[in-house]
Amino acid sequence: MTSSKAAVPAPGAETSGDSYLPGHGNGGYHVRHYDLDLDYRVAPNRLSGTAVLTCVATQALSRFTLDLGEFRVSRVLVDGKPAKFARRALKLQVKPAKSVPAGTEFQVEVRYVGNPRPVPSRWGDIGWDELTDGALVASQPIGAPSWFPCNDHPADKASYRVAVSTSSTYLVAVTGNLVSRTQSASTAQWVFERPEPTATYLMSVQIGRYDDVELVAGAGAGWLSHPEARSFRLRLGFGRGNGVESVATTVPQRAAVPPRLRKAFARDFGRQGRMMDALQRWYGPYPFGEYVVVVTDDELDDPIEAQGMAIFGANHVDGKRTYERLVVHELAHQWFGNSLTVADWRHIWLNEGFATYTEWLWSEEAGGEPAAAFARWWHARIKTKPADVRISDPGVGRMFDERVYKRGALTLHALRGEIGDAAFFALVKAWAAERRHATVSTEQFVTAAEAFAGRSLREFFTGWLETPALPPL
Repeated sequence: MTSSKAAVPAPGAETSGDSYLPGHGNGGYHVRHYDLDLDYRVAPNRLSGTAVLTCVATQALSRFTLDLGEFRVSRVLVDGKPAKFARRALKLQVKPAKSVPAGTEFQVEVRYVGNPRPVPSRWGDIGWDELTDGALVASQPIGAPSWFPCNDHPADKASYRVAVSTSSTYLVAVTGNLVSRTQSASTAQWVFERPEPTATYLMSVQIGRYDDVELVAGAGAGWLSHPEARSFRLRLGFGRGNGVESVATTVPQRAAVPPRLRKAFARDFGRQGRMMDALQRWYGPYPFGEYVVVVTDDELDDPIEAQGMAIFGANHVDGKRTYERLVVHELAHQWFGNSLTVADWRHIWLNEGFATYTEWLWSEEAGGEPAAAFARWWHARIKTKPADVRISDPGVGRMFDERVYKRGALTLHALRGEIGDAAFFALVKAWAAERRHATVSTEQFVTAAEAFAGRSLREFFTGWLETPALPPL
């Protein structure tokens, strides 16, 4: 039997140990699966939920914590038995009736209700947010507790089932595959499953009065539809007509758009099929079952990526393809950031550097400025700024600094020049394949790059990632 002393969590079990955001996430266990049943009333912004978490104890647990926003919790069960619980800030402290031995699988059920609101942070309010008529979830990096109890750390990836009940006048999109939609009187329940390992911040719910959209994107298109989601139809095309071989993998894509933006959306996202084709050639097969685009009827500061989904504001759709670089940026995150998720927030350049470099590659692919021109321009611009950021470890206050994005992309462009096109694109394709649905770090990427280069690249990466001063391009 486990002694009472051994059952007490080791120091730090109530934190994730993340070097930047240790207060978000929890030690002592790993979540394998979330089962969320949610009922949302739009007008009063009222959310009632039952969450069942299937977990594995990584150490003996006499108590543990979950991340959860300002909801009223009515019941907590551990393996079907009532557990004591208490609230402290955004932590739900749980003491099970019986200690959980190390290595044991256990279930936690939490019933909660309240008015979901974003989590305050140094980057503003993050998480569940009310729209003018509906709701959205934008959780990067710490907003997931605004709508469900969780272990809120990017490295703790799990599968999901999410059921959302709301007024049948609204369309619901959740990051996952739609498996059913049932209607009773004026209420509809939408059920989604996300089978791939997914970080909490990449789960999202979108609720609004959206139109179904059919988008023609190139030649050779075929009709694709989910058996329970025929309203979300997107006509796909993967033939480029320029002699470049197309990727055989066909990805179902869906879109939800406000009625007033349908015409502008059709042009702004009209080349998304070509984007998907190009990214699969560069990075390998798309890592999820489908791709969903949601355009809210409200303005957003920036688009938001989620697992298999991207969310844009009405201000990002103008019918002129002004923001097309953002369309491909968010699509690239499906490989880099979503399938390959950082093990710790200090590695965020691996998300944003790849997504930004994809913008440059797409510009060249679409007949615009070549990637080399973007590299020269941004190198000159960054050179005028203070040399005070280490890209491999920018610090929590500079996680989303422009230089993390642009110098991250410059690092990749410089690496491409260092090892040559053949080795570079073989590297990134293998990187995406071998780390598919896993967590990644800078050190792992350096090791992979050296394997494809056939030599040490320590001096190269020290200059580009570890040294604040900008190396020559």
